[in-house]
Amino acid sequence: MRIRRAEAADVDGMIASYESVAAEGRFIGGELPIDEAAVRARWLERMNDPTEALFVAEADGAIVGMAGVRGTEIADLGMHVIEGWRGRGVGSGLLRAVIDWARAAGAHKLALQVWPHNAAAIRLYAGFGFEQEGYLRRHWRRKNGELWDAVIMGLPIPENEAPAALEEPPGSR
Repeated sequence: MRIRRAEAADVDGMIASYESVAAEGRFIGGELPIDEAAVRARWLERMNDPTEALFVAEADGAIVGMAGVRGTEIADLGMHVIEGWRGRGVGSGLLRAVIDWARAAGAHKLALQVWPHNAAAIRLYAGFGFEQEGYLRRHWRRKNGELWDAVIMGLPIPENEAPAALEEPPGSR
């Protein structure tokens, strides 16, 4: 299994893995049916945005997980791992890549939301130092009308918490 930055050629595999997890109806916000054209366009655009990064976990030529991060102050994280690959280090590898990217991008914090019933993901995030910062009750409406809670988690990046030194304007001395 290899973790790397996503490339345009990965988009079909990324969509397939996303649809696979969405079909389970338990772990991510996305639900079937997926608007593949819109998702494809959004991900291709994100690949060219310096304030965002997409990472894939690839095994035997297939995408088995994906993580996206956006923002260079507070970086928002979303990720998924397909069934059969959970508990095998895919999530940890993706999370390491995201944390490294956020640190290098100058983000002072990583933030995410996770369903409270996703105990394995909560344990994974906590193992990397994320802490629960809040709880949203009956916040996200699912396509079937149910309202789901969400746990808000965050990971400060202490080395990026100090404000960058401001440059003096030319001629100010």
